[in-house]
Amino acid sequence: MFNKLLIILLITFGIFPAFAKQTNPNYDATLAAKFGADEYGMKSFVLVMLKTGTNTTDDQEKITELFKGHMANIKKLVAEKKLIVAGPMGKNDNAYRGIFILDVTGLDEAEALMQTDPAIKAKLLTAELYPWYGSAALSAYLETSDKIWQKSP
Repeated sequence: MFNKLLIILLITFGIFPAFAKQTNPNYDATLAAKFGADEYGMKSFVLVMLKTGTNTTDDQEKITELFKGHMANIKKLVAEKKLIVAGPMGKNDNAYRGIFILDVTGLDEAEALMQTDPAIKAKLLTAELYPWYGSAALSAYLETSDKIWQKSP
């Protein structure tokens, strides 16, 4: 009898809790819905790796104009809440220049958005697109990012 009771207690309190899915006591259904989170708090995004393009012009005036357009396009996509994260990369051996994380429905929409960027259209930059699954809370970044900078780039 004691052995059966011990086995029942071990199964109930020892083994099952280790395999049971944990629920989050801080879960906020309204917030999860706002950011489009699945049951794991995640969602699909598109990761864009910006690389040096095939246009090797040395016309500094044209390059400056295209990159002003690039920055204006970034601001437009942020205002539309399509672009969640953007930033340059440090010097590297892979010709990576920067990244975007886009909050879009898929690669086709991401590709269409990339064609609105003058530096990409002029082939100063090229965009490699990848499906990416990350925390839906990343969308909250936009709500605070504009409150923490003192000088624009």
